[in-house]
Amino acid sequence: MRHLNTTSSDIPAPPALPQQCVNVGIGASHTGSCPMTAIGLGSCIALVLHDTRHAVGACAHIMLPESGGKTDRPGKYADTAIPLLIGELTAQGGVKRYFVAKIAGGASMFSNFQGKLNIGKRNIEAVRAHLEAHGIPIAAEDVGGTVGRTLHYNPAHGGNISVKRADGSCREF
Repeated sequence: MRHLNTTSSDIPAPPALPQQCVNVGIGASHTGSCPMTAIGLGSCIALVLHDTRHAVGACAHIMLPESGGKTDRPGKYADTAIPLLIGELTAQGGVKRYFVAKIAGGASMFSNFQGKLNIGKRNIEAVRAHLEAHGIPIAAEDVGGTVGRTLHYNPAHGGNISVKRADGSCREF
């Protein structure tokens, strides 16, 4: 039996495994550097906070504008999701002065519902107001209208976001 004289540098490295993508479900949130997605955004808002100096970010799938004091699922409400994401992002080394927001969703899914029943419009207004109150600028948005969306966010690659709409159109920012 012959033995080959090989070193570890002679052996090719195995191919890189695909990076896991976290699905941020309704009322949930996630913070980190891995890709994140929020699927089926109708009147819901996908809120992304991205640290422009670090390869880290956070995403919440916001369902309603106000929590009414509920604390069980802070990612579900605009008024509790924003402080949650700020805290989680800061805990992972993010610096608030470098945070920017990107939002998608907030569609009016039922044309007959107006006023208080237009949850999409109310979600957009609440997210904008709470971001302003926390001093976080909105860098990009794809909101309103009457079609649902899916958002994909990659914090490790410059915070790139792609939004696919139910009408087949796509947008990247």
